[in-house]
Amino acid sequence: MRSRPAPAPLLIVCALGIERFALRTGDRGGVEGRFTVLRTGMGPRAAERSVAERLAGPGTAGTAVLATGFCAGLAPGMHPGDLVVADEIRDSRGAVPCVGTDLLVKELRRAVPGRTVHTGPLTGSDHVVRGPERSALLATGAIAVDMESAATLRTAVGTGDRPVAAVRVVVDAPEHELVRIGTVRGGISAFRVLRSVLPAFFEWHRSLPLPRR
Repeated sequence: MRSRPAPAPLLIVCALGIERFALRTGDRGGVEGRFTVLRTGMGPRAAERSVAERLAGPGTAGTAVLATGFCAGLAPGMHPGDLVVADEIRDSRGAVPCVGTDLLVKELRRAVPGRTVHTGPLTGSDHVVRGPERSALLATGAIAVDMESAATLRTAVGTGDRPVAAVRVVVDAPEHELVRIGTVRGGISAFRVLRSVLPAFFEWHRSLPLPRR
């Protein structure tokens, strides 16, 4: 009897040390997965470089890549601690569609009950977005912005055929701008939510088609 192929690895990508700390110390919901957390550093260039180097290594064919961490919400009514599940990521180079959005929404609502989950395009920026610039990005149809997700997923699909997704936690929003992550209540709320998302990521990974031999 032919053995069932093992699932491809899961690479969870974040930019900041505080994001990696939240993921490594967070609740796994009793589920263990074959995954690695990669901290890239801040900004699209750092994300491109780190992801390309990691996926160039042996045993990375088909690796599923999920970009996560904090983001800025663009739509009125968003609050720190809300979740954003991207159906696509965008930047000046174009768009990359995400896989398994509906399942991620379902599993995040289970993992973090009571938190609002938004779905829509996640746009990239090379700087922290403040004030009126939010309105300009919202007018493009995007619902949130961060500096690394677009670069992460574009680089990932550029290295081979693989499933990709992006889940971000709103750390500030039009009515709740932060001066510095982690110094006010909104940052603490977002940190606690990020510590709770791993079970949803594992379920997303488990749902993916097994790699062909």
